[in-house]
Amino acid sequence: MNRNVVIAGYARSPFHFAKKGALTRLRPDEMAAQVIRGLIDRSGVDPADIEDLIVGCAFPEGEQGLNVARLIGFLSDLPISVAGATVNRFCGSSMQSVHMAAGAIQMNAGEAFLCAGIESMSRVPMAGFNPMLNPGLAENYPAAYISMGETAENVAAKYGIARARQEELAAESHKKAAAAQEAGKLADEIVKLTLGNGLVEQDGCIRADTTPEGLAELKPAFKEGGSVTAGTSSPLTDGASACLVTSEDYAKEHGLPILARLRSVAVAGCAPETMGMGPVIASKKALERAGLKAEDLDIIELNEAFASQALACADELGLDWAKINLDGGALALGHPLGATGARITGKAAQLLKREGKQFALSTQCIGGGQGIATILEAA
Repeated sequence: MNRNVVIAGYARSPFHFAKKGALTRLRPDEMAAQVIRGLIDRSGVDPADIEDLIVGCAFPEGEQGLNVARLIGFLSDLPISVAGATVNRFCGSSMQSVHMAAGAIQMNAGEAFLCAGIESMSRVPMAGFNPMLNPGLAENYPAAYISMGETAENVAAKYGIARARQEELAAESHKKAAAAQEAGKLADEIVKLTLGNGLVEQDGCIRADTTPEGLAELKPAFKEGGSVTAGTSSPLTDGASACLVTSEDYAKEHGLPILARLRSVAVAGCAPETMGMGPVIASKKALERAGLKAEDLDIIELNEAFASQALACADELGLDWAKINLDGGALALGHPLGATGARITGKAAQLLKREGKQFALSTQCIGGGQGIATILEAA
């Protein structure tokens, strides 16, 4: 069985600061539903042909709890025949939803899937409302519960990522994102959200005036004398994203706008203490499965959870920063945990089309010590 799988549509909400941004009053299930309705309208897919709505969420509790995917399906006015499943691989949750859809298509278990991600970090706190650590694991292997900021400091120390270099990356990320926003390059992927009597139309985390000099004035956020600050960490963010994943035959038969073909996928585990390096192992596996090398890549979406880990991963993989995050990364755009995987995978596909390139990689680190990666090719 060998069926080509393609991304035939991508959309996301504007991303905004959690707790103080424009989306704090919008329920995450409603946010995702608006994005999905927007993606369906833009792609022209027949909702009756959709097999499953697979939604990634890192902390599926409260308003993004229960089987939120099924509830979002109802809110999106999808046909009752469309199933729904919620997936949790922390930050990699919605990229995992893309991988699951691809596997189902390869198994002839459906032609079209909606692969979405949601996280309201305003309305559901990090670690959820009632975290309950396993006492034995906490005592015998405390790294299982290590804070993400601490891992960023560990990576910076182990791989020699100086603070100044982290601040240069953060400033560049904001510069690229601001330029893309100004040029209208983000508008095509954003679904304007209705909130009360108004609209939320643009990202709210981008700061065009960010400079390395300004970032140098910030205090370390996670460790006294450390190098990681709030400015070199992705902000707590609210947002939703979605990709339409179909068989290539279905997309062509129905005239859908094919962005890219999936070439290979991979996941991998790594030490939780340096979870930020997960993309290295996962990307190497995906590249080998695709029969490619790092130098073959034209477009790279490497999630900037922290500047230290993004830089260390690029160094270890031998990636060219000129090819990475062309329209800015999570340091500027934000990182709504469950939504990021679908965003960077859909974005990589969109950039392949926009830039007329051949191969792309989307990859991210995952709390608890994991990595996930997707290789795309022009279709």
